[in-house]
Amino acid sequence: MASWILSESGLRPLPRIGIYPKSRNALALNNNNFFKLRTLPGSKASNSFGSSFKVPTCSRDKNWGVLNVSAPLKVATTSEDDKDKETIIGVSGMEDDGEFDPGAPPPFKLADIRAAIPKHCWVKDPWRSMSYVVRDVVAVFGLAAVVAYFNNWLVWPLYWIAQGTMFWALFVLGHDCGHGSFSNNPALNSVAGHLLHSSILVPYHGWRISHRTHHQNHGHVENDESWHPLSEKIYKSIDNATRLLRFTLPFPMLAYPFYLWGRSPGKKGSHFHPDSDLFVPNERKDVITSTLCWTAMVGLLAYLSFAMGPIQLLKLYGIPYWIFVMWLDLVTYLHHHGHEEKLPWYRGKEWSYLRGGLTTLDRDYGWINNIHHDIGTHVIHHLFPQIPHYNLIEATEAARPVLGKYYREPKKSGPIPFHLFGILVRSMKQDHYVSDTGDVVYYQTDPQLYGTSKSN
Repeated sequence: MASWILSESGLRPLPRIGIYPKSRNALALNNNNFFKLRTLPGSKASNSFGSSFKVPTCSRDKNWGVLNVSAPLKVATTSEDDKDKETIIGVSGMEDDGEFDPGAPPPFKLADIRAAIPKHCWVKDPWRSMSYVVRDVVAVFGLAAVVAYFNNWLVWPLYWIAQGTMFWALFVLGHDCGHGSFSNNPALNSVAGHLLHSSILVPYHGWRISHRTHHQNHGHVENDESWHPLSEKIYKSIDNATRLLRFTLPFPMLAYPFYLWGRSPGKKGSHFHPDSDLFVPNERKDVITSTLCWTAMVGLLAYLSFAMGPIQLLKLYGIPYWIFVMWLDLVTYLHHHGHEEKLPWYRGKEWSYLRGGLTTLDRDYGWINNIHHDIGTHVIHHLFPQIPHYNLIEATEAARPVLGKYYREPKKSGPIPFHLFGILVRSMKQDHYVSDTGDVVYYQTDPQLYGTSKSN
């Protein structure tokens, strides 16, 4: 039951653009050290990026680095494309009555968005990135020292919230290492990523690879790897109690550790196991390394439990860890759910990297924007994860005129983003499943889920 409650669902991994053998397609490197996506015999070869782009990347053979794959770096725009764009601007994205249709193909291309972003936004400064690491690590140890000094029950709850938030900030920096936006040095990315993620019990390479899959398939009903919808068939196959728990807070906000161990129904494997369907053979050593680092952290926590007592360790580390998990699930969920207007999900030929990325949402977290490194500036990050987090705001401002109505302005937050909890509750009550058929689908509501016939 727990796997149904806490999972994010999914059916078949990556039949369209994935990179894995069998259920995963493979990466083929050409002689120019560029990669192109290919599918195995018997699968439907479909390249939603088009046939004309190339992405520079480093070799994946015995490499501690990060595969910067999540978005094409170059997209050729031909004169025919320009002519087409001229004819559909002001039309595409609009229904017959003139209303904006979020599921319609946009009147711009990925290359148009990229061209609008200043070149300096793509520059990665490893010293600046490391300065954020130092800032966050000092804050973590400083908070622990302060609460240990006072050891007062008036202080502990404040510490748990603050330290859990700082654990989440550490995760975001490790997330940047995983995308390669931390620096251009693969070794630095991997060492920093392992230290940051292992300290909060995240297997760095295991998570990095599955998160890459999420970015490559964002907005696809079946192929997405994170918070994608239950199909109506799967939803109706779940018993009533499990359905209720899955869409009742706080249970969905505790899902992340269970997802790391078992993924989603219909998808096999674990982020800790090198033979998981998540990974290709030449990623085996990376996964083993991450699992060993994770195990070493568990061993350190076990030692600290004996040294200071399990209750003290629970107060210093255990409760902040679960606050971090709730932050992670809250933020990642709200990047893909809860807009005032329904957002589309795609299948088949209707899906493309660009259209999927345009279904993501920016969120404003008030004071916490700076603490968690502007991860709420999410649309541009999803389209171009190579951009460092400290340039995302500027890149977003530059891209907004191109995005038009496909960019949903986030609701402004007060110092603390209390408004997001209302959005989360509303989404949990409304966004239950999508139809089994159709290539452009929207979340539907089960009016009987909470014992009422009222449908929102």
